[in-house]
Amino acid sequence: MNTVEQQVPDGAVPPVRHWPALDLDGVDFDPVLAELMREGPVTRIRLPNGEGWAWLVTRHDDVKFVTNDARFSREAVLGRQVTRLAPHFVPAAGAVGFADPPDHTRLRRSVAAAFTARGVERLRDSARETLHGMVDDMLRAGPPADLTGAVLGPFPIAVICELMGVPAADRERMHTWTQLILSSAHGAAVSERARDEMAAYFGKLVGDRHGSTAEDVASLLGAAVGRQELTAEEAVGLAVLIQIGGEAVTNNSGQMFYVLLTRPDLLRRLREEPEARPGAIDELLRWIPHRSAVGLSRIALEDVEIRGVRIGAGDAVYVSYLAANRDPDVFPDPGRIDIDRSPNPHLAFGHGPHYCVGGLLARLESELLVDALLDRVPDLRLAVAPERVPFRKGALIRGPEALPVAW
Repeated sequence: MNTVEQQVPDGAVPPVRHWPALDLDGVDFDPVLAELMREGPVTRIRLPNGEGWAWLVTRHDDVKFVTNDARFSREAVLGRQVTRLAPHFVPAAGAVGFADPPDHTRLRRSVAAAFTARGVERLRDSARETLHGMVDDMLRAGPPADLTGAVLGPFPIAVICELMGVPAADRERMHTWTQLILSSAHGAAVSERARDEMAAYFGKLVGDRHGSTAEDVASLLGAAVGRQELTAEEAVGLAVLIQIGGEAVTNNSGQMFYVLLTRPDLLRRLREEPEARPGAIDELLRWIPHRSAVGLSRIALEDVEIRGVRIGAGDAVYVSYLAANRDPDVFPDPGRIDIDRSPNPHLAFGHGPHYCVGGLLARLESELLVDALLDRVPDLRLAVAPERVPFRKGALIRGPEALPVAW
């Protein structure tokens, strides 16, 4: 990547660049984002939906600054049609993703016990058993197989549903709703209806568990509502966000295995050196382009200067974690996969108060998947040419729709 920046003179305002919703195949880095990174550390963008334009911050240190500074508010986005990628991601009151501290802190505290190292580790044995059962089924059916359909899709669904306290019989419904919510291909009405149906489901599930002492998320939320520590609306909003986020592992792991299966030397090394796998997972989390464009915006509450560019009070601001993870000042030769990279301060799970609550869980699932598939299916390989692997269209989270494999 060409990292030469066009510096914007002090006082000048960078031009607004249109950022279309690109359906990218494979693990190609978004060419529009690459161009924006070359243009400068602080640029301006217009996305396909919403209104107006927004600032885009791409350098590692600046992304950490914005995401951890109270002068950039998620809550202030409410009621505004900020330019955005998805047609249906209109902010809703009570959603933890659009709360600022101290409300955000209060909401996250209600489920924190489920996402601590101890809480996540509690799932390891059952998650491993579930995963090995899925691998057994795939091996029994014989090649070829769709790795996404056989393992990478159902495994994260099973794990997040267990953590949430969703009965196994309802997993498929959760999966269907999540796929519709995470896609812009079906239109805003379909996605919003899926979100409302999931919210209604969690409204009943959480409501039934007000007196529960169990450790699943629905029970923790129900108990918190019963203690009047949060409202039923807040509990449902948090449950929906966690459930949706839990399935992002499907697409992330799909990209991980696409990378491994198209780089035989890397795959061979990880098979022969299990001790290298944790570092490889970290590096792949840094490197894979896990989302399309950008996620949720913030609003500047007062004038703030970043690298000589004045962001005015009331302006919308986006950060790009993908760009931050390719910052050459932090990651030498950022476009290269280097599983020995150390340190590796990637921001794949975000930063600041909105750091992904399920980061430890996602890492656990990635570790289990890599171990199970590399150890139990030593001849695992793509069953089609890499360019024939179909990737999701209209998806907010990038990943293969299917991953045809043989062994």
